[in-house]
Amino acid sequence: MHGPTPAAWLLVALCAATGAYCLVRMRSGLEEQRRAAGGEALMGFGMATMAVPATVFTPPGWAWPLYTAVFGAAVLHALWVVRGDRHHLHHLVGASAMVYMSLTMASSPASAHHAHGGSGVPLLTGMLLLYFTGYVLRSGARLVPAAARAGCSGAVRWGDRPELARACRLSMGIGMVTMLLTM
Repeated sequence: MHGPTPAAWLLVALCAATGAYCLVRMRSGLEEQRRAAGGEALMGFGMATMAVPATVFTPPGWAWPLYTAVFGAAVLHALWVVRGDRHHLHHLVGASAMVYMSLTMASSPASAHHAHGGSGVPLLTGMLLLYFTGYVLRSGARLVPAAARAGCSGAVRWGDRPELARACRLSMGIGMVTMLLTM
């Protein structure tokens, strides 16, 4: 990431914490939580590694093709899952955005990551920004705890809390918007 260093470190921390919580969700007793948690953990940790400030660590040339391959596999998995469950369409868009950012970073020299030569925002970047901004706004509006809406008062395990899963998705959406803005 080639934005301000403090903001980059905050994004690294946010995405890593989100990825870690998603690993906790993989042990959930609820099938719905487990199903999405692995892909979301991959996205969280992938975004955290991509967000490390360029002033601290410049990835070697082989890293971007590796990111592209890993997230390309996530795209293929999401395509497979979307066939039977449209709910996972967001995972497909997110993994595709990660592939796009990896390819963009691989094809650009480090000095060109700061600007696009005055040509404005590329069309695909703009479309992804619109999508993820809408996603963030919608997710933020849905953060009312599910237990409060359903009238539940029983103890719920950390990995089974849908409001925390929504908060993680919101965090990753904010991270994606931030990363797209710095491209």
